[in-house]
Amino acid sequence: MAVTPGHTGDAVVAGGTRSFPTRVVPPVELPASTSFLANAAAGRLGWQGVVLPEVTILGRRVCVVAKLRTDVHAERIAFGVGPVTDRTTVATWTWPEFTATAPAPAADIVGVLAVARHWRTAMAAAVPFARYGDAAMVLPSSAVMSKDYLDNCLPRARSYGLAVVSADEDAVVDRDLEGCHERLVLPEDAVSRWVNEIVYEQLLASYDLPVA
Repeated sequence: MAVTPGHTGDAVVAGGTRSFPTRVVPPVELPASTSFLANAAAGRLGWQGVVLPEVTILGRRVCVVAKLRTDVHAERIAFGVGPVTDRTTVATWTWPEFTATAPAPAADIVGVLAVARHWRTAMAAAVPFARYGDAAMVLPSSAVMSKDYLDNCLPRARSYGLAVVSADEDAVVDRDLEGCHERLVLPEDAVSRWVNEIVYEQLLASYDLPVA
């Protein structure tokens, strides 16, 4: 009989049932807000840029660290082309007949952070972005001190080139795994262009700059 953690199970015995206690496993919690941990992790990784608020991109919750390409932004303002977040429209920019006239990417994405309580959740969020550049997982220190983490997370993180940053109970961060920079990175495509436009829009909101 399956027993929900933290509840009492019932064992069937002759003449009725007998209750027995089950081990209560406390949930792993983040020691601070996602925003605080993302900013601290970016600093620990040496990523210079604006740490943007957590957003859902490609179905994953991530915090992007990016810089605004001010010269490109100024050019796009002059031509009246602000952020374009319609994915279908952006996809046409990669077509051969439109590449010459498509607006240039206005954001420089430094890296992508996935802040989560468990490494599997963080890895699922970070891996899609590791194909295009630097990506890292931010985990509570308790999550990086398990056999599961050592045996299953670290080999996968190394293979994907992910960095790992841990945060202790006082929200002090430390780098647990250096990201690999010598890995295959995909060239710019429809997905990366669309992500860049999402980040461009976030940057304008963060900088409070004019939009075309």
